[in-house]
Amino acid sequence: MTALILQGRIDSTRLPGKSLLPIGGEPLIFRVMEALKTVPGDIRILACPDDCVLSFSPLAEKIGFKLCTGPKEDVLARYCTAIRRYSPDWVIRATGDNPFIFADAAETLTEETIFLDADYGSYTGLPLGAGVELIRAEALIRADREATKPEEREHVTPYLYNHADLFRLHRPLAPRKWQASLAPKLRLTIDTPEDYEYAQKLYRQLNEKAAVKTRYLGTTIIGAGL
Repeated sequence: MTALILQGRIDSTRLPGKSLLPIGGEPLIFRVMEALKTVPGDIRILACPDDCVLSFSPLAEKIGFKLCTGPKEDVLARYCTAIRRYSPDWVIRATGDNPFIFADAAETLTEETIFLDADYGSYTGLPLGAGVELIRAEALIRADREATKPEEREHVTPYLYNHADLFRLHRPLAPRKWQASLAPKLRLTIDTPEDYEYAQKLYRQLNEKAAVKTRYLGTTIIGAGL
């Protein structure tokens, strides 16, 4: 079983309350969950701190995500709480500031990583905010036991890719059709007011093309030069 686990929180230093800022009439975190519905997975989970439950719960229920709470700063522990509750074999990791995930790239990455029997998979060379990571659930549980550095726990996967002697890694350059080099100015994450302004414009453009909710979003964005 593959669990798609989205990490999200409300507070943000550079863009306060960004998870609840509207894009196309819905909060950002909802748009991220909506985009992730096009990524194949057996169960979808929004993993958030306790202080987000009141705001996130109705949004998760509306879009069909389970809600699982855990520590605010120890995001690795938050993921492992969800793993222990739902017992997946694989985890697709996504973050709450990326509403334009390339679902087509995520599907290909998942197939490659599982075929190679790797513990961790991610593409390099994608536009910032376009990618996900695929991790074997057992590998995350091991990281939870062994990782001690704050950055390893806050960012979830550094313990894995910094210990190539312990884990089998699949980190290839993304296929050319999704590469950031084809759109060098493209930035798809939302971290600043400028990012948010651009995301609103991009969402409108994609919505006009009826492409915003398709699994071929990556091909559309790169191919159209958006």
